[in-house]
Amino acid sequence: MARNRWMAEHFSDPYVKRAQAEGYRSRALFKLQEIDAQDHLIRKDSVIADLGSAPGGFSQYAASRIGKAGRVVAVDLLPMEPLDGVLFIQGDFTELLCFAEVQAALGDRVDLVISDMAPNISGVGASDQAKAIELAEMALDFAGSCLVSDGRCLIKAFQGAGFTELLADMRRRFKRVVTRKPPASRPRSPEVYLLGTGLRPVVSGPES
Repeated sequence: MARNRWMAEHFSDPYVKRAQAEGYRSRALFKLQEIDAQDHLIRKDSVIADLGSAPGGFSQYAASRIGKAGRVVAVDLLPMEPLDGVLFIQGDFTELLCFAEVQAALGDRVDLVISDMAPNISGVGASDQAKAIELAEMALDFAGSCLVSDGRCLIKAFQGAGFTELLADMRRRFKRVVTRKPPASRPRSPEVYLLGTGLRPVVSGPES
């Protein structure tokens, strides 16, 4: 019954219909588009990492915005059909070999990390929320390891247990952090996007 309700809502969704009509990979594209319009997130010639990219909505929009000198490197455990202007790597970016491959593809300058990752929903709320926060932390760790000093990071998060701690962690890492709920995000969904700008320098502890 719940699945039937979800299917009915999904296929009646105006953003789903628009994505299909305009040849976009997913309705998620409009979320990034709306945040970009508000925050001027994607700049020409940017080098962008898209984490958890399949089916490719975020990558598709990013590639349309960066110009010929820019680069989008997308990574996901799931396969993704090729996209013009996007280099796709299938694998787990938290594993050493995949991480090295992604880093090599990005080069020595990463301007923006975007993540629309979400766990496969089990129906067990506490477990699903914990997995969602873990994915957001993984994206945050990745961003901290590769962004340039004026880099930007946009990650999906879900309000609930662990969200306050995630937000605090992001504020420790970035000079400015804002929460965005784009119109394309379903109102009843607890998802929000956290946007961090201005990576703080890593402060080392005292030497022993």
